[in-house]
Amino acid sequence: MRADDDALLTPEEMAVADRAAIAGGVPGVELMEAAGRAVAEAVQRRWSPRPIAVLCGPGNNGGDGFVAARHLARAGWPVRLGLLGERERLRGDAAHHAALWRGAIEPLGAPLEGAAIVIDAIFGSGLARAVEGEAREVIDAVIARRLASVAVDVPSGLDGGSGAILGIAAPAAITVTFFRKKPGHLLLPGRALCGSLMVADIGIPASVLAEVEPRTHENGPAQWLAAYPWPRLDDHKYRRGHLLVLGGAIMTGAARLAARAAGRIGAGLVTVAAPSTAWPVYAAALTSVIVRPLAAPGDFAALLADPRRNAVIIGPGAGSDEAMREHVLAALGARRATVLDADALTAFAECPETLFAAIAGPAVLTPHEGEFARLFGAAPGGPSDKLARAHAAAARARAVVLLKGADTVIAAPDGRAIVNANAPPALATAGSGDVLSGMIGGLLAQGLDPFRAAAAGAWLHGEAARGFGPGLVAEDLIDALPAVLRRLKAETV
Repeated sequence: MRADDDALLTPEEMAVADRAAIAGGVPGVELMEAAGRAVAEAVQRRWSPRPIAVLCGPGNNGGDGFVAARHLARAGWPVRLGLLGERERLRGDAAHHAALWRGAIEPLGAPLEGAAIVIDAIFGSGLARAVEGEAREVIDAVIARRLASVAVDVPSGLDGGSGAILGIAAPAAITVTFFRKKPGHLLLPGRALCGSLMVADIGIPASVLAEVEPRTHENGPAQWLAAYPWPRLDDHKYRRGHLLVLGGAIMTGAARLAARAAGRIGAGLVTVAAPSTAWPVYAAALTSVIVRPLAAPGDFAALLADPRRNAVIIGPGAGSDEAMREHVLAALGARRATVLDADALTAFAECPETLFAAIAGPAVLTPHEGEFARLFGAAPGGPSDKLARAHAAAARARAVVLLKGADTVIAAPDGRAIVNANAPPALATAGSGDVLSGMIGGLLAQGLDPFRAAAAGAWLHGEAARGFGPGLVAEDLIDALPAVLRRLKAETV
């Protein structure tokens, strides 16, 4: 798979792709015909013929609905079509395809009576305001009656750019989109509403992406596999990188998980630096990891003085006090590739600009939503646009920001972003974030750049969880990782 096969196009970028395809000789009426036919085919693959209501809006999304209705009626399905607004107000390609429909055109909600399935072609992904009036009443009725819905492009009321719900949106059993997915298909809450997502080829050539220049992609090996640091025949442990992990005195499990994950993903050496009082705990539990005691205030900085320790993880279970801030600033001052997680972020909640000003080398920040809010502040108007918030945070921090969740977003300061969508619900367990930090840190130690290290770590983390299945605890992710790496390595042969 090519990297741009995973491109996520905003509604504005999809409009550019449509215009470029039309300018390149693909008529708009043919694009609409192919889109509506793809929707009809999706319905026929899923269900046998039964009463179906096709709900059409006043724009191109509604035009797709007219095409789908025509193909289903031709195939013998009992179809009723409802339109928001007047047929005479349709324009362009939508008007053309409405003229080809030979059945009755009813008010929008009328076909719901007796329907078993709904084709939701009211509004597309570019909707910019809350759904209201007749459309809202009809969508509410679809939800109340629990009708199986097939969404054209997105469930009506879903923002295709952010995944936010604009007032109301009905959950879909199937969503049929065109050419490429949109961020709103993967970002919550949109992802939970789309059901089975299908991407239909409607004749837009991939070459139009050169004009679109997409900056956001769905995470997958195509985004980073070519640069993945597989061991070479002439490697030795120092060439594989030496990662330093700061451990805490009380929550010792967090750093131990991070250290083990880093070693498992390929770091040549891993050292845990722990308070002297906790040193026996770490030393007894970690057999393939070096454990160094921190007895004096300058001991951590002294460990950083060895240039072979080329990457650092700070934060998991290590406390959020003044000492933590000093350790973070020491690591950043040494310009080591650094993962800052958990307490390392919370420690700067009162002085975030101090942290951002200190970032001068490769860095990945891995906050969950609570840590993100403490460090970057609440988003204006609420947290509805996760992608935009991650973009702004990465630019402000001048670092890669991995904003965790079921829809993890990874953003770089230069405007690139990746949405990770393979994380199963089982990852909502204590310690899984520490394992993720360890995976990213281990990849940084091996020389992978921060953006790709964060993306690869997030995807491998999700795949390990998916492969393990129910009953997952954080330690299982580490043990499940080799099987994922074996499958991934096979793809490079």
